[in-house]
Amino acid sequence: MPIYATKLTQGLISVKLKEGKVYSGSRSRIVTAGVQVPLGKFKFEFFHVCHSIPDSVGIIIYTPVGTVVHSGDFKLDYTPVDAHPTDLSRLSQLGAQGVLLLLSDSTYAELPGYTPSERVVGETLDRIMSNAPGRVIVTTFSSLLARIQQVIDSAAKYQRKVFIVGRSMNDTVKMALELGYLNAPTGVLGRLEESRGLPHNRVVFITTGSQGEPTSALVRMANQDHSQVHVQRGDTVVLSATPIPGNEALVNRTLDTLFKRGAQVMYDKLAQVHVHGHASQEELKLLLNLVKPRYFMPVHGEYRHLSLHAKLAEAVGIPRSNIFIMQDGDVLELNASSAKIGGKITSGNVYVDGLSVGDVGNVVLHDRKLLSRDGIAVVVIAVNKETGLLVGRPDIVSRGFVDNKEARTLIEQSRDFLARALDHQNKLTDWPVVTSRVKDLLSNFYYEKTRRKPIIIPVLINV
Repeated sequence: MPIYATKLTQGLISVKLKEGKVYSGSRSRIVTAGVQVPLGKFKFEFFHVCHSIPDSVGIIIYTPVGTVVHSGDFKLDYTPVDAHPTDLSRLSQLGAQGVLLLLSDSTYAELPGYTPSERVVGETLDRIMSNAPGRVIVTTFSSLLARIQQVIDSAAKYQRKVFIVGRSMNDTVKMALELGYLNAPTGVLGRLEESRGLPHNRVVFITTGSQGEPTSALVRMANQDHSQVHVQRGDTVVLSATPIPGNEALVNRTLDTLFKRGAQVMYDKLAQVHVHGHASQEELKLLLNLVKPRYFMPVHGEYRHLSLHAKLAEAVGIPRSNIFIMQDGDVLELNASSAKIGGKITSGNVYVDGLSVGDVGNVVLHDRKLLSRDGIAVVVIAVNKETGLLVGRPDIVSRGFVDNKEARTLIEQSRDFLARALDHQNKLTDWPVVTSRVKDLLSNFYYEKTRRKPIIIPVLINV
């Protein structure tokens, strides 16, 4: 399918597709702010928004029943690093013309006031770079080019050389330099091997690992696993990012490791080394007042963020009946004079399993989880087809359950136990009943012995 993207976005996509060896580039089209793209009965227009990543845009969708505005990720930074603030004049024009629906970023709807400017981080990095006695290691997202530019600028100011560590960071920086989204004075960027011959107070590393990813460059450097760079006493490490929800434990573990290495560590609780790229409450209210939508749908955030954003919309005068807090899969139906939630479509994770897509059900996934946790035991039971009585002892084969000398003893004990239990039954002809009984008997037996419950699969053989 065709991809419509701004120039930097297309560059980032190409890096990822090349990593996966699926890049063709034949169906991508570069768009810029102010350009309109007709698609079917709709027209799409893009407008500048300020975010952590340059070249971010919001989308205006012209439909037969009215205009829809999607803010994208945004904040109102009047002094952005890339000199492209959010286009408030265009949003104001749209508000005067009439907007049917606004979809607006809710990620930081909990925070009062305004989001600080990226310039604040630049000043902090400048102070760190001037005072650090040894090497400076800055970790951030590879796509956060504004931060990378600030590090390069500060390094150049204090006659330090910058070295990029990590494949994804290298690929992104190379692409951004080629496209002109990063600017580095001649001689500031160097090859990693060159860092060994420089005094420590002349060296800056920019690397990935701000989320504590176990295979990231920063974590390997902290664990002394990196082939070329090890964190050591005297280094100053700057984590220029906040933990994504769910990553807190990994980030805290990385911080502890860095402290153990004797490094001076700067992170968001100690210094303003990162500002987020999303609007706080006053900026969200300003956007609502500029656009003046008839209907409002908060997007991008957890349910609590959407709810708080909805209350902000009520506070600026949008009727509660015109605000829609949606969940994944909900369908919002709009016409020129009304809006309603009109049903639900299937949404969520789609599991790819071999050649099948989307047809792996919860039962199968549940069984796989049990197999991975406690293993499996297959019970082969031979029954005389004429008498219905047990022939010999059941045979039991286990996989992923137990596998050592003691295990063989356990399996033999369970065979004897099951044989005695089944011998007391008159006939083993009602197979569903026998299956259920075998599962219960063996499951309880194994749990008492091992505190594990492997999947039990009885197999009947008539002889």
